[in-house]
Amino acid sequence: MTTIALGYPDTILHEATAAAVARVLEANDAEVDFVCGSHADMVAQLKSGEIDMFVAGWFPDVDSALLGGDLIAMGQLYRPLYTICVPEAASSIASIADATTDVFAAEIVTPESMAAQVRNAVGAYGLTERGFTLNIRPDEEAFAYASGVVERGEAVLLPLPQPNFLFHDGRIVTLADPKGALGAEQIAQIVLSRAVRDALDSDMIDELDELTLGVKVISALDCAMRREGLTAEAAAEAWQRGRLLPR
Repeated sequence: MTTIALGYPDTILHEATAAAVARVLEANDAEVDFVCGSHADMVAQLKSGEIDMFVAGWFPDVDSALLGGDLIAMGQLYRPLYTICVPEAASSIASIADATTDVFAAEIVTPESMAAQVRNAVGAYGLTERGFTLNIRPDEEAFAYASGVVERGEAVLLPLPQPNFLFHDGRIVTLADPKGALGAEQIAQIVLSRAVRDALDSDMIDELDELTLGVKVISALDCAMRREGLTAEAAAEAWQRGRLLPR
């Protein structure tokens, strides 16, 4: 039996994605050893050959420096996108620029991983001049804050990446970004070396290359782990059995 060391950044979202990918590997008679750590550590271990696969690189922009040499990307797991959302209150970021902080809370609590994109959007739409300010927090703190805002139905701007567990509830609206200030939609892919790819069964490689999960599935997995307390493996099994999303 082939053993595959599958690495992922130490976040719930990436853990859920890795578990879903592992279902495909295991269905092809592979044994999966999960390895997690910081994004930088996983990239270093991938390049040194300590792990066989990395889930997931965001291309073409976020992880552009990851590819090259012996490393290649495959599959289209989902399409990540940086967004600014509200609890069902507006239609576009441009419309927010015409509003004031009398309508929306002045503070925009921003996940650390989105700081650059949100700063760009704030500048592009002149939100600072309207009185809005950024409060950059660690991702998990920002997500917890956003969850509370949604529960209370407050008029607050919420920078969130898709996929994310909060999208599974369907109680937030993604604002249009006509200027593209938050950046383009990405493609989340599996990253591995050519040597590893060439050593694996061709049917397994074909399945991985055709694997498409989608943001709805990843958001549902993320939600099941956070809200229902499922392990990543249990959430992936529930998804595979059609218990997380309607078929």
